[in-house]
Amino acid sequence: MKILVPTKRVPDPDQPIHLNADKTATDLDGIPCIINPFDAIALEEALRIREEERSPAGSDIEIVAVSIGPQACEKEIRIALAMGADRAVHVITDAYIDSWVASNLLKAVADQEQPGLILMGKQAIDADNNQAGQFLANHLNWPQATFASEISFEGDRVKVARETDAGIENVSMALPAVITTDLRLNEPRYASLPAIMKAKRRPVDTHTPADLGVDIEPKVEIISMETLSAKRNCVRVSNVDELIVKLKEAGAL
Repeated sequence: MKILVPTKRVPDPDQPIHLNADKTATDLDGIPCIINPFDAIALEEALRIREEERSPAGSDIEIVAVSIGPQACEKEIRIALAMGADRAVHVITDAYIDSWVASNLLKAVADQEQPGLILMGKQAIDADNNQAGQFLANHLNWPQATFASEISFEGDRVKVARETDAGIENVSMALPAVITTDLRLNEPRYASLPAIMKAKRRPVDTHTPADLGVDIEPKVEIISMETLSAKRNCVRVSNVDELIVKLKEAGAL
């Protein structure tokens, strides 16, 4: 079985974020980037499925990481290889890619790779759209399970425990399928330095959107963005009545 794992490049959330000059995107100049944490969880789960021989394929699983973005994405792609992915695919583009376009590009890669399972983060931490996985499942006409907190296999079906506002929902799906991962599924491993050095010499399959026949005209236009202020005006109150007055003054009540 082949598992396809999209691994998006996102800004390191521990770094200060600034907007570009026209305030339509994050200025990544000089900002360290990482694999989207939810995608790293998906990659870790694919590795554990293989290592623990959880699926009917046992250890006979090929894990393919795929990333969409500029040439700079190669650094995160090689981290995915160092973590344990067998191969990597890079769709190279400098264009703005919204969730719809990303799902179309991933569908084109899936058509080429023919995976039995696509594991991906429930959302990317740069845009927090939570859309690409659902769009992708629709394009492929595959079953989907979002917000996975546990994944197991039963014959040729995959069982997923989903985190919902009402609690855990257990679903069973036929393969192939799309699963998006939530925070509590696992804790991703760190790539070792020797593995990172070895990954630098491994080939990466590259495509352009034109190679894949995908129109990258976005459905969403970002008109403007603004950063939130982290400053707080703290006031100590002496009793509940004073607290209520302050909350009403602040418009919170």
